[in-house]
Amino acid sequence: MRTIAVANQKGGCAKTTTVVNLAAALAEMGQRVLVIDLDPQGNASQWLQAGEPLDGAFKLLTESTSVEKLIGPCATTNIGVIAASQDLANVEKALGGKLAIDSILKRRLAKLDSARWDYILIDTPPTLGVVTLNALVAVKELLIPVTTHVLTLSGVAQLMLLVEEIQEVLNPDLKILGFLASRVDARTRHSKDVLELLTERFGSQVLQTLIRENIRLAEAPSYGMPVLEYDASCAASADYRALAIEIAQR
Repeated sequence: MRTIAVANQKGGCAKTTTVVNLAAALAEMGQRVLVIDLDPQGNASQWLQAGEPLDGAFKLLTESTSVEKLIGPCATTNIGVIAASQDLANVEKALGGKLAIDSILKRRLAKLDSARWDYILIDTPPTLGVVTLNALVAVKELLIPVTTHVLTLSGVAQLMLLVEEIQEVLNPDLKILGFLASRVDARTRHSKDVLELLTERFGSQVLQTLIRENIRLAEAPSYGMPVLEYDASCAASADYRALAIEIAQR
């Protein structure tokens, strides 16, 4: 079972879009995927039309309820969801007084039946607080979506500092799975420049797959479907299938 957190504290960098559509592409390949939505906005849960319980992620971090009981159904075959709720915004307060709060998720997932899932994908909030910290301590791999905008790169630098600290102190097994260039518009010079900067800075850690700007991708959440179901033949669907293959091979 592979455990992957999708993180970047910069808002609007396509974290949720990556989680939902990568999960769908892996599921299409026959992989069983558990999506854990740790973003209080709950966009991944809504997009995947997650069923009860709708506060599974909060209970995952604050209660001792069996993890299996927190997994809700999803409209897409081969995907299960531990859904987010706005309560996650208050999780730090709810954990007040507990010991080792940065490794709660790791301890909880250790009790999960790993034979049931091939992948765990974790959507994180756009902050570097205790929830994101739990995700990075719990997983073995980190996928970093980066929009092709120069301001996004400054956010990546902060995330990398946190990753280095976590690797030293809390999770030496954490590896960078890759940087994923998202919302790429190859027609603009700016996109090309940022891609070059990204490659210069991170080299082979930048994934070969690019997620191109696509109107179908923007429309898909409104219909509660991953883009692969909303329009299986569009360019965005092809991009996420390519991403799933690249990640499976890494």
